[in-house]
Order: sequence, then structure tokens, then C-alpha cells
Amino acid sequence: MQELNFPKFKFRFKSNENKVSIFDAIRKKFIILQPEEWVRQHCVQYLIEYKNYPKSLINVEKELKVNGLTKRYDIVVFNPEGSIHLIVECKSHKIKIDQTTFDQISRYNLVLNATYLMVTNGINHYYCMMDFEKERYEFLEDVPSYSNTNQ
Repeated sequence: MQELNFPKFKFRFKSNENKVSIFDAIRKKFIILQPEEWVRQHCVQYLIEYKNYPKSLINVEKELKVNGLTKRYDIVVFNPEGSIHLIVECKSHKIKIDQTTFDQISRYNLVLNATYLMVTNGINHYYCMMDFEKERYEFLEDVPSYSNTNQ
């Protein structure tokens, strides 16, 4: 798989019928390894190991309704009281991050109301904080660590 712009992590793999799968520590099962899944698993490990988010607050690949359409978010991190702290949109390393990607995560956030947004293709990472009063997002250097959040 493509080397990504994340720290190196140890993953569990298995091969079955010429398909390689990677173990997802959040879903607690092996997932077929596609380029977007490779990015998602790196991002999950980054949030856990470098940003200290508890696994119990992270949710992966769940459905949501946006304007009557069923969509799936990649990663959501909850606050302890249940509101959404962070949404992450992961793309394959082959996909260029552009306005379409930001439009997608912004539409998801109309439903989820997360404070922070992250968009990544594994090579380039973008972090934003929502300003709900001004209805816009502000770019950040990085997503805050769990210990720096309002708990």
C-alpha cells in the first residue's frame, strides 16, 4: 500500500481468497483493504495514539441522512456527553482534496454539528474549526488533542 503522511503504525492483516484485510480496532473486525480504508485506519490510529482520543468515543462508517439521502461518514469522534466533536472525511491517496470534498463534509456537518472537521487523503490533511455564528470554518494547524478539548 501507498506510504502515507502519518506516523508509522502497526496493523493486523489477513489474506483470504487473494484479498487482504486490515483489522479495524473500532469496528472490531477485519475490513477489505482498499486505498480509502488504508487512509481511514491510519487516521483512526493517529487520533488514538497521537491525539489521545478514547476508542469508546470514536465511530467509523455509519449512515446518516443528508437532505433525504443516505450517506456514510468515515470517522466521527463524540464528546463524552454525546454531541459530536470531530468529523473526518477520508479519501484515497489518489483523490485530490478540493472544494467538492469540503462541500461534502460541510453537508454532513449540517446534520452532525461537529465543532471540528478534518479532511485527508493520507498525504494532505486539512483541519477546520466551525464558527457557527458566522456560518464558516476556520483552518487550523492540527486537530486538538483530547486533553485540550472541553470535557
